[in-house]
Amino acid sequence: MLKIDVQQIKQRFGIIGNSPALNRAIDVALQVAPTDLSVLITGESGVGKETFPQIIHQNSPRKHGQYIAVNCGAIPEGTIDSELFGHEKGSFTGALADRKGYFEVADGGTIFLDEVGELPMPTQARLLRVLETGEFIKVGSSKVQKTNVRIVAATNVNLIQAVSEGKFREDLFYRLSTVPIQVPPLRERTEDISLLFRKFAGDCAEKYRMPPVRLEDEARQLLITYRWPGNVRELKNVTERISVIEENRDITADILRQYLPNLNLEKYPVLVKQDNDQKIFNSEREILYQVLFDMKKDVNELKKLVHDIMGGNIQMPVPEESSYAHPIHPVHQVHHAPIQEAEDVEEEESLSLEDVEKEMIRKALEKHNGRRKNAAADLKISERTLYRKIKEYNLE
Repeated sequence: MLKIDVQQIKQRFGIIGNSPALNRAIDVALQVAPTDLSVLITGESGVGKETFPQIIHQNSPRKHGQYIAVNCGAIPEGTIDSELFGHEKGSFTGALADRKGYFEVADGGTIFLDEVGELPMPTQARLLRVLETGEFIKVGSSKVQKTNVRIVAATNVNLIQAVSEGKFREDLFYRLSTVPIQVPPLRERTEDISLLFRKFAGDCAEKYRMPPVRLEDEARQLLITYRWPGNVRELKNVTERISVIEENRDITADILRQYLPNLNLEKYPVLVKQDNDQKIFNSEREILYQVLFDMKKDVNELKKLVHDIMGGNIQMPVPEESSYAHPIHPVHQVHHAPIQEAEDVEEEESLSLEDVEKEMIRKALEKHNGRRKNAAADLKISERTLYRKIKEYNLE
């Protein structure tokens, strides 16, 4: 009977796959749904964590109440308390009227706190009070209010590590993770990858009225063995790009490789260093910064070498016999235009990851006329991260 319920849930919420780990996650969500226990959903970015709070809400006694999803990483630190708990008129600059927070609006329903690991410490203390007593206080108020809200949280951050580093409250972690649900990464669902590709290809073909793409055997094997660091989200993007760009509907392994850039990381030694300097990258953007940094460093060394040669510091060998009409003079006897000192060259050409990041943020803000939401989307970071970087680099 339970298996039938799981299949019904998959059909209702459009979940594709039959891996045991995925079925187990859905099973746990269904079992905990009728209760009011807090649930913490963990998993890598792109695995589809946002579907599970909806499964829990729609199969709970609160299904007729409000369901509110809050992206904690997209709300600036200065306003997140107001968003969650509301504020009184005049409590801060711009508070022109009383405002209800999500916990007041969702009374009797469910709140999904996505990226809960991004919450600042003061907000974590307020959230803990709601979980323990159901009480909260609006910003600028002294009146205690009650709410009856079921909280489901999700994160791709290792909260145990965050607790050990003092970035997340230990008591809040245990309060949130009464029932943990682990959503497996796509590389652990190899039996589902071809099914997902076929589903995304079919959806794209129907949307744009074109024949669906099909994988040849070698391409299908490549698809399955690829690690998919971006998980289901990356697979969907790759499938849609192939469907729109490729005229040939039969996709070979060579064609597929063009859409899997991470297969070529071995061409760039800087990306895979692990033994000596323990370079570990958390995103493709950090990889790009490191590549740019190393390339700039190589250019500086080359310029210094050229300066030493042309400036006479390094003597080039002069052949004893030459077939040329004119004799070849040693380099130090040839007069050249003034050359900038090597130290100045190095100073001018120096480039740090912070400089690159600051310049990219500045250009993104200029491009979008200061609109932080659009700039954050362009940079593929959360608004809260952008807000923090703006303050860090004094780009106000």
